[in-house]
Amino acid sequence: MIFLKTEDEIELMREANLLVGRTLAEIGKSIKPGVTTKQLDKIANEYIRDNGAIPTFLNFPNPYGSPFPASICTSVNEQVVHGIPNDDPLKDGDIVSVDCGTLLNGYNGDSCYTFCVGEVADDVKSLLSVTKEALYKGIQEAQTGKRIGDIGYAVQQHCESHGYGVVREFVGHGIGKEMHEEPAVPNYGRRGNGTMLKNGMCIAIEPMITMGDPKIYLLSDKWTVISRDRKPAAHFEHTIAIHHGKPDILSSFEEIENLNL
Repeated sequence: MIFLKTEDEIELMREANLLVGRTLAEIGKSIKPGVTTKQLDKIANEYIRDNGAIPTFLNFPNPYGSPFPASICTSVNEQVVHGIPNDDPLKDGDIVSVDCGTLLNGYNGDSCYTFCVGEVADDVKSLLSVTKEALYKGIQEAQTGKRIGDIGYAVQQHCESHGYGVVREFVGHGIGKEMHEEPAVPNYGRRGNGTMLKNGMCIAIEPMITMGDPKIYLLSDKWTVISRDRKPAAHFEHTIAIHHGKPDILSSFEEIENLNL
């Protein structure tokens, strides 16, 4: 079932999502060679709780039976999504996708940003740039009267036109009182297909794009997903509301990008 949000609910969701953006910016201040993703997780957990929210991802259930053990997902290089923070230091030239969720006043926020660690190769920077562009192209399609397939088509066409792989097995989602609600929001699709978009729908759009083959592999921890060919992957995500017929971005990258990383 799709839950359409009221004006008041959209504003509560905006608060939760803006907190996610501020959390990602707080994490971004510390991303550099030598820092561990477990250290980044500690920063996130403390910041979220200090702002009166709960880190949604901590102990999030897994169909394989192992709850997620951290407050953020940190996916490094070929890790596509759901990377578990650990004690391995980040290295110059790495990229790390930080996916963060908060529960504030009964509503969820969800956003992801892929950060560069030190000096990153130009071809990897291009992957990040195209993936972020694809996110906004997908967002532009989130209008009343259009369909879920229009969003996926926009993301897919932009990324594949640059030779990148579009992951099929993991997709965006509806969001509200629950982190994952209907509808599913794939990063691929056909124009005019899928669920019709309506005012009050809140969805997370999140391109997960690989530099090479889109095929993926689940590691033995039953969370971390990597590209099968071990090439880098990028992940950018915004939560939006369809509001007055148009996309209203509830999360924000502004504070991250003001860091001049």
